[in-house]
Amino acid sequence: MAKHSKRYLEANSKVDRNKQYEPEEAVALVKETANAKFDETVEVHLRMGVDPRHADQQVRGVVTLPNGTGREVTILVFAGPDGQAIANEAGADFVGGDDLAEKVQKGWTDFDIVLATPDMMRVVGKLGRVLGPRGLMPSPKTGTIIPAEDLPRVINESRLGRIEFRVDKTSNIHVPIGKASFNQEALMENMGAFMEAIMAAKPTGLKSIYVRRVTLTSTMGPGIRVDANSATSMTPSN
Repeated sequence: MAKHSKRYLEANSKVDRNKQYEPEEAVALVKETANAKFDETVEVHLRMGVDPRHADQQVRGVVTLPNGTGREVTILVFAGPDGQAIANEAGADFVGGDDLAEKVQKGWTDFDIVLATPDMMRVVGKLGRVLGPRGLMPSPKTGTIIPAEDLPRVINESRLGRIEFRVDKTSNIHVPIGKASFNQEALMENMGAFMEAIMAAKPTGLKSIYVRRVTLTSTMGPGIRVDANSATSMTPSN
């Protein structure tokens, strides 16, 4: 059994494990318990009531957090010559075609977001073994396969706080919604935007409970249970 630090145990003692907190209470508590020596990331973890083995129960999407994620992202773009010029001008970190794909094929993954123009999917499609397990494979459903003319917009949104979410094979979703240094209102707005996107992505015809459990936590802090009914009613403005 892992031995927790004195700092963690002190933070954990502030959390009532038998209580499901209202979102505003949970956000306040996660800020209070995020007391590491660095600016911890605040994360939302969802236990979903879908079966990801069925194609019609996949939950995935993209949302731009109103207040960003608080972290810098490295953006890689696969595009043809014209798209490469646009991506470079828009500030992408790495831009290329076959040469870049070969580098990724060999195991290079020093990037956080991958965008591709449709004409480059013949190249990117071969990178599934590298990009797929990391959740980085471009897809129309997450708006990461886009025409060259849309690259500036998506690159800018990615810098501002555009995040992708996708249910994993264990029926869970994990996303960052900001930093512990964010104020209460900013974290509430970000969580509201994410939960609104989750509800919009609900599979049609699902008969089981959609969101079973909501947990808020920080990088080094304890998990805080959030009332699922209240969480799923959130919007960026409440």
